[in-house]
Amino acid sequence: MTRHLRKHATNLTLLLFALFLLLVLNAGAASAMDPRFSDRDGDLVADIPTDPKQWVDPATLVFAYTPVEDPAVYAKVWDGFIKHMEKVTGKKVQFFPVQSNAAQLEAMRAGRLHVAGFNTGSNPLAVNCAGFRPFTMMARADNSFGYEMEIITYPGSGISKIEDIRGGKMAFTSQTSNSGFKAPSALLAAEYGLIAEQDYEPVFSGKHDNSILGVANKDYPAAAIANSVLNRMFSRDVVNPEQIVTIYKSQTFPTTGYGVVYNLHPELQKKIQEAFFSFPWEGSVLKEEFKNSGEAKFIPISYKEHWAVVRTIDKAMGVTYDCR
Repeated sequence: MTRHLRKHATNLTLLLFALFLLLVLNAGAASAMDPRFSDRDGDLVADIPTDPKQWVDPATLVFAYTPVEDPAVYAKVWDGFIKHMEKVTGKKVQFFPVQSNAAQLEAMRAGRLHVAGFNTGSNPLAVNCAGFRPFTMMARADNSFGYEMEIITYPGSGISKIEDIRGGKMAFTSQTSNSGFKAPSALLAAEYGLIAEQDYEPVFSGKHDNSILGVANKDYPAAAIANSVLNRMFSRDVVNPEQIVTIYKSQTFPTTGYGVVYNLHPELQKKIQEAFFSFPWEGSVLKEEFKNSGEAKFIPISYKEHWAVVRTIDKAMGVTYDCR
């Protein structure tokens, strides 16, 4: 059976407006940035400290990629990039194979993580609670970027449309994930009137690859995932396209945001940015890994601009960036 795609021309603005109407009594503005940070320039990210005594300049930089798949696989994928960063910064760089979004956030908040790629949904929490300063993300050669949220099932599951999820289980990844929880929850509530615990049983797999494998192995009847992860798993033959049926595909969201912790020495922050923007993609393992989604370079981003839609979803869902 071939993989079926049903594209929906849902207007994101209308979806969010509907969500605001549904959740207006419970929706609240996300909490303010942790008081230990400042944002004098209004760009919504923590300022670099003005006091040089607060700058950190570690002998070894610790880098972590968002924990969406097997960390052992990605240690090899990022090896060439890490060597390039070492050359540009003059620092030793260590890959940190984090197992969860929470562990990644806590590592940066505690000062043990200096450079990272946080997934789409975790970026606001990392920015507000861990002093994360995102400055780039992967893009295609034509500067286009992003991924779509898909709701998937397996052939013969009895689910052929969103409404068929009613009365059954729905797998999400984690509550900080945009495509793995926040966006699909908004969709199910606003467009289809499906409320968690009331109309379906939500279960959490922890990571996108867990959800995808769970559907492929028929452990979950349906799951919400990022298709960038799904495509990479197809390319590595971890799952077969014939095991997956897509019943919904969203509009495009920004992908993983890469950046640094706010209090790294300013000159070191500049060198790390240089390492990202000067990385030679051609012939790299990184480009081979992301070939299905077409990523071929790093482009500059603005958290204030590029993550506006994610913050809007968070606000509509009453999400707060609890830094405690």
